[in-house]
Amino acid sequence: MLEFVIAVFFLLITPGPGILTTAGIGAAYGYRSGYRFLTGLCLGGLITMMIVISGLAAIVLTVPALRIVLLFASVGYLVYLAWRIASADSMIGFKPATTPLGFMNGLVLQFINPKSYVVGATLFSGFTFMPDTPVAEIVVKLLLFNAIWVPVHLIWLGAGSKLGSMNLNQRTGRVINIGMAISLLVVAFVALLSVR
Repeated sequence: MLEFVIAVFFLLITPGPGILTTAGIGAAYGYRSGYRFLTGLCLGGLITMMIVISGLAAIVLTVPALRIVLLFASVGYLVYLAWRIASADSMIGFKPATTPLGFMNGLVLQFINPKSYVVGATLFSGFTFMPDTPVAEIVVKLLLFNAIWVPVHLIWLGAGSKLGSMNLNQRTGRVINIGMAISLLVVAFVALLSVR
């Protein structure tokens, strides 16, 4: 079980699309708006985990054409998010909009977030620690996962909110935006490398 907790921690602290977007929303719109997005992200993550655990994701991904379409939709969305972050001038996160990304955006992001499926498959297909009671193991894994997932994302949201409230000079803000955008592009690139 300790190996599972360590794996969850290290898989979650590395910034993926959900974390980077959460931090960006916190920076651009504040903690409260980011919290709405994060709530959708959490529910979407839980649904994604259920899709992985049930085997539905594995079945869907055996259809080569569908797998390619989903991959390019994911990569396209990640590139779009990277562009929004990189083009935000000195404001950390995103260009101003009339409304911030909210609950539905967080919910939908998890369905096209390649890291969500990779993390789910890694954690729920490996690290067996209750082989005689697989249902109980799934429940324990979900509880442990969320006990780490929620605080990690709240920390990133808080960090983004703090950055947004700081009076950073334009160059520093630009460097941070470019760094966040490059991180998202790396995730997209790694997803493209997975095509076999």
